[in-house]
Amino acid sequence: MTSLTLLAADGALSAVPLATAPAFRKPTQPLRSRVAYAAAHVVPKPFADNTPGQPAEIDWDATLAFRHHVWSWGLGVADAMDTAQRNMGLDPAATRELISRSAAAANSVGGKLVVGVNTDHLEHEQVSLDEVIDAYKQQLHHAEDSGAGAVLMASRHLARAARSADDYRRVYREVLAAASAPVVLHWLGTAFDPQLEGYFGSTDWQAAAQTLLEIIDADADQVQGVKMSLLDADAEISVRERLPESARMFTGDDFHYVSLIAGDGSSHSDALLGAFAALAPNASAAIQALDAGDEAAYHRILGPTEALSQQVFAAPTYYYKTGVAFLSWLNGHQVAFQMVGGLHAARSLPHLSRIVELANASGALERPELAAARWHELLTLNGLDPAAASAAPAVEVAGVPAEEVLA
Repeated sequence: MTSLTLLAADGALSAVPLATAPAFRKPTQPLRSRVAYAAAHVVPKPFADNTPGQPAEIDWDATLAFRHHVWSWGLGVADAMDTAQRNMGLDPAATRELISRSAAAANSVGGKLVVGVNTDHLEHEQVSLDEVIDAYKQQLHHAEDSGAGAVLMASRHLARAARSADDYRRVYREVLAAASAPVVLHWLGTAFDPQLEGYFGSTDWQAAAQTLLEIIDADADQVQGVKMSLLDADAEISVRERLPESARMFTGDDFHYVSLIAGDGSSHSDALLGAFAALAPNASAAIQALDAGDEAAYHRILGPTEALSQQVFAAPTYYYKTGVAFLSWLNGHQVAFQMVGGLHAARSLPHLSRIVELANASGALERPELAAARWHELLTLNGLDPAAASAAPAVEVAGVPAEEVLA
């Protein structure tokens, strides 16, 4: 049996059995019971100057191939979002090109696509509300002209410029009026971006939620849903239950998505998750199970992945992109573990080892032999000998028999 070497925080090496890849099948028809988007990352050229502060040099072939991978599993792609390193290495010029290229790629295969609309191309940090509105509209029109749906991302500029909840109401009212099709609103918590503290006019989530709901109610025909990324399941359910029937709740809770997507019998969340960029086959198979009315299979497939996602998104949460790119590399979707802005160095080797361990245990290694070889090469590069690991007792690993994965 092939073993997988793991690295503890104290430098100790151990070995566990390498699990086989689950027998997931790609869907033969569109997913029906839930709408699910994977917030995809970008792949840089491995030989580029991927150091902090340098413009992003994207490997477009690998980046777009990853999006086709997501679409092939029946999921939609949420692009140019924080997973793609908006405000953390992906500059405005690269963001615009990413949106244009992804929209063309989605159109070529009929893939679902929404893209982030923000104000991050503004040169100055301190701007007026009018400048925020104009900046949102510029990016909105580019997204729409490219043929993509829009997600109005939380704006750092708006967080700095707003003085009250009324300022948020005004900005969103004017931007929504300029949209040619319904958009998704985005509420990003401070775990993902500390600069968004007090968004929607309050540090109290209940007061902020009231403002958000008022914004939606005022222009319900212009809002198709809201992505909540507060990592607070109770808050999400509270807002979900108060949404108008025309608006979906897209969970952005990478800690509790299994129960939120399953629902409570009266309502459920759809998904717009960075975690699903690393778990497209698992997410697809789980939703296929829901489509077939088998909620038990849904939990067997997706349940074990939540611990992996919690590790990827561990504090400081905004470095979760490193784990997404790391898993992409392990699974053979890019030739090098590189990220724009040097962000591949944002997590320690023991942190990455725990990701490997949990991915192995949850069926998230698409090509286990390749993943093990690449991980062991990384350990060797850092002066560690994978062969020196002492074998651990065999442990039960998550596996889903083929007959339980419904196409």
